[in-house]
Amino acid sequence: MLLIAGLIAVVVCVLGGYVWHGGHLVILLQPSEYLIIVGAAIGVLLAGTPVAILKELVAQLKRLFTAPPGRQDYADLLVMLYQLFRVVQATGVMALEPHLDDPRQSSILSKYPRFLARHGSLAFLADSARVIIVGGISPHDFETLMYEDLEVRRREALAPAHTIAKIGDAMPALGIVAAVLGVIVTMQAIDGPPAEIGHKVGAALVGTFLGILLAYGFFQPIATALEHRVDQELQVDHCIKAGILAVHKGFAPAIAVEFARRVIPEDVRPSFDETEKLCRGARTEASAAAA
Repeated sequence: MLLIAGLIAVVVCVLGGYVWHGGHLVILLQPSEYLIIVGAAIGVLLAGTPVAILKELVAQLKRLFTAPPGRQDYADLLVMLYQLFRVVQATGVMALEPHLDDPRQSSILSKYPRFLARHGSLAFLADSARVIIVGGISPHDFETLMYEDLEVRRREALAPAHTIAKIGDAMPALGIVAAVLGVIVTMQAIDGPPAEIGHKVGAALVGTFLGILLAYGFFQPIATALEHRVDQELQVDHCIKAGILAVHKGFAPAIAVEFARRVIPEDVRPSFDETEKLCRGARTEASAAAA
């Protein structure tokens, strides 16, 4: 996992360089400074973040430790869309309703549990298909509708990343707060021996160090990783959008799937030949089942 490897590299390089320069790690062990900075950061997070965003933040942090949508996920998605589009071509768009009403009992959707686990993408597919079923909307307006839907979903999905980024922006200031409090403590012992004063000044500076390190070494990279993950996951919905819009415009299933394939990021995009082979296999399987 690149995120974990990167964070470990930050810690190793910073502390390694510090020790190499002659520093002692024990000096950095200042629990009171950690309490001030980390505790205040948690307080700021709780004070300024709605519960819904906090829950989504926890969920997104967990997903960072899982694989994003990959080549196989998109291959399955394209085949699934092809099968649904063939249903539309053969019996009309109304035939999609049973598949959308109970996806887990659907003869098509039930074969793709990984897609069913993406509740947002499943809801987007179902809502968009139902708009076509209702009818009375032009392809242009339908595209605008789906675009607005995806924009709202993206804005909501990015809220946790923006929250982490804002907390990261606040960390250096919280580090200064801890450092100032440390200086106040030092002033109380100004008539003490130089060694004691030096120790207290060093402890105070740990607060500034920790605030800056947490901000730019941890919070900002995590926020960036969350943003990238949101875009990776929403790309699945953009794929669905391209395919279902093509169907609404009257394109054949194979062409509609090609519209969907073209919006997939190149590093995880199935090739044209691979997609054609998979769709042909699905068509053969459906014909055999019908016979």
